[in-house]
Amino acid sequence: MTQSTNSAPKPRALTTADLKESLKRGIADFAAAPMVDLFFASFFVLTGMVMFWITYATGTTFWLVLAVMGFPLVGTLAALGFYETSRLRMAGEPVDFNAIRRMVWSHKNGQLPWLATIIVVIFLFWFFLGHMIFALFLGLAPMTNIHSSLDVFLTADGLMMLTFGSVVGALFAIVIFALSVLGIPMLYDRDIDFMTAIIRSMGAVRANPVIYLAWGFFLAIVTLAAMLPLFLGLFIAMPVLGHATWHLYKRVTE
Repeated sequence: MTQSTNSAPKPRALTTADLKESLKRGIADFAAAPMVDLFFASFFVLTGMVMFWITYATGTTFWLVLAVMGFPLVGTLAALGFYETSRLRMAGEPVDFNAIRRMVWSHKNGQLPWLATIIVVIFLFWFFLGHMIFALFLGLAPMTNIHSSLDVFLTADGLMMLTFGSVVGALFAIVIFALSVLGIPMLYDRDIDFMTAIIRSMGAVRANPVIYLAWGFFLAIVTLAAMLPLFLGLFIAMPVLGHATWHLYKRVTE
């Protein structure tokens, strides 16, 4: 583990200055270790491309909408490499790829997998519920390829489905964001149980909802925009946002 302490920090109130400084440091970390970041970011890009290829090849591109909407929800699970890079730079230690890989792998038997499991279960439930929303609004509509899918989405029922589905998806996103925005970096940083990390993270968001949700909205918009050019924008967006998340956690807990 990164630290031996078993005490869970109580986050202070988040400010806009924290957001700006965290983002600034995230950009600096990416500039300092681009090759390491590109390696970990490649998992995001490849996942997005595989996701698109499977749905396109099977003629089920309507599933891609659900996957894209849920993609930012599970993105934090693959950000551990970015956290470790930022931690090393903050400690004045060399950024070594093998050391980062070993440190990230060392958490496989800790509390992080439990929180990761919760996030994945919520994500899968979102897929199930999203399918039910599709069936409710577009159960009789033909959706065999990407062209017909787009046509169906532009109908009255399609627009109603997108609106309702977006609201439901936003609620899922808020829940996962609240439990993970500080929960995942806290579990990476300290030897505590996952329920304590969840409580601390959700408590911080509940105490300071406007600025945290503004940060979450910013993360979602940047991530979704980075997906548009064949997911290639994630090569830059994911490292910068991952580093910024780590610095944000450290700023409000130290």
